[in-house]
Amino acid sequence: MSKRMPIFYGAITLTAVNLLLRFVSTGFQVYLSKTIGASGVGLLQLILSVSMLALTAGMAGIRTGTMYITAEELGQQRPEGIPWILSGCLIHAVLTGIAFSLILYCAAPFLATHWIRSRDAVNSLRIFAGFLPISCLCGVMTGYFTAANRIGTLAAVEIAEQIFSMGITVLVLLTLPMGDTSGACQAVVFGSCCGNLLTFLMLYIIYYLHRPTGSTRIPVARRLCSISIPLALADDLKAGISSLENLMVPRRLGLFPGISNPIAVFGILTGMVFPIMMFPAAILHSLAELLIPELARCSAMKSHARIQYLIQRNLKVTLLYGLFCSGCLFLAADTLCRWLFPGIPAAEKLRCFSILVPMLYCDLIVDAMTKGLGQQRACVRYNIISNTLDVILLFFLLPKLGFAGYWISFVLTHILNFVLSIRRLLRIGKVRIVPSLPCLSAAAAMVSVFCGNQFSGTIRPVIAFGGMFFCLLYFFGILTFDDFVWMKSLIGSKSTKKSEINL
Repeated sequence: MSKRMPIFYGAITLTAVNLLLRFVSTGFQVYLSKTIGASGVGLLQLILSVSMLALTAGMAGIRTGTMYITAEELGQQRPEGIPWILSGCLIHAVLTGIAFSLILYCAAPFLATHWIRSRDAVNSLRIFAGFLPISCLCGVMTGYFTAANRIGTLAAVEIAEQIFSMGITVLVLLTLPMGDTSGACQAVVFGSCCGNLLTFLMLYIIYYLHRPTGSTRIPVARRLCSISIPLALADDLKAGISSLENLMVPRRLGLFPGISNPIAVFGILTGMVFPIMMFPAAILHSLAELLIPELARCSAMKSHARIQYLIQRNLKVTLLYGLFCSGCLFLAADTLCRWLFPGIPAAEKLRCFSILVPMLYCDLIVDAMTKGLGQQRACVRYNIISNTLDVILLFFLLPKLGFAGYWISFVLTHILNFVLSIRRLLRIGKVRIVPSLPCLSAAAAMVSVFCGNQFSGTIRPVIAFGGMFFCLLYFFGILTFDDFVWMKSLIGSKSTKKSEINL
């Protein structure tokens, strides 16, 4: 087994990789929007929504189950049991992956006609079905490498996957005539599936060459099923509701008198606005990936003080980071959309959703920490409740209010999910939040946005906002000298032990 990387440096490694991949992915999204237009992007998002439902069913909770059980074994100093865990997880993934692959392949014509309402989606769904077992196996291996904290290896493989996937997609797109929306969707799905195949092969070969020596056979099935089956049922229900929501939005939007092309509006939101809004969250996705196994290890070792420290520190950092990104996106919305999607009215929508960024970013980290403390069922239950409410609100609000109805539903359901999740986390972790910190931080952000909005140009408003925001944080005592000492200790720490104490 390789030496475990400190969580801070693991987060830095994953962040660098995720930022690079997000940057490339956003550029690719821009290329697609220019190639197939907003309507084509909307169709692709509907295809991916149905495909992700099939993938969630095929995965059957195996990725989180692999991650959690592996982290438990490592936390209790039993690496010799890993080969048995991986064998059980891979068998689980093969069986469920093949089953749902056959279901998706046979049901593709029905799904394309009655769900997506476009026969152009049939071949894309069948391509995804052919690779579905591989995607499930890929989930097992990424779950293992994340739990084992082999971040450098995982990062290198993810870069190779992204480059390979986009390369395949672009090569296929170049052979297609302009405006071939069906062919473009098939190219994207095929490229993504080829990337998953490459990832699985590379990770499995690396694991096989460096696998720990096995012990006597240990029971895996019961432990795995106790985690994966409840997660699978809940994840399937959640994914089904989410897919229903995505498929319903264009139909209900079409009933609003002011919208003539609802699938284009859906494409702008899901394929343009949301990727830009969540682009800065790459660092948080990296941190979330590491926090699940880290907190699982701490829980197994009963390190309550470290659990409380991680919860408090990460909530504060995420809140401040989310407020900073929210202000930047709000002020730079016009410039970003003009550069990335010329001629497409996305700026106003981005500005509307940017004010929700702090809550969305905090919810991402809260969800990861709650799962790391073994509260997966509660997380999924909250997601199901909020998604169900979202479907109900969208059904009634979209025909009457259009985009405004979508925004209202998004706000209400995400607030509900966040409140339920953070309440659970604070109770389980026995952590108390001082209300003055989020209130003063939000006030500092609003004042800074107002000041930044007084400047003209592209860069000056953002610079003015950033300068004012951090000055106010220091003035209010939210950022202190101890915080700067902490950041310096992270960067300057040499030993693994010291780094792990710091973060």
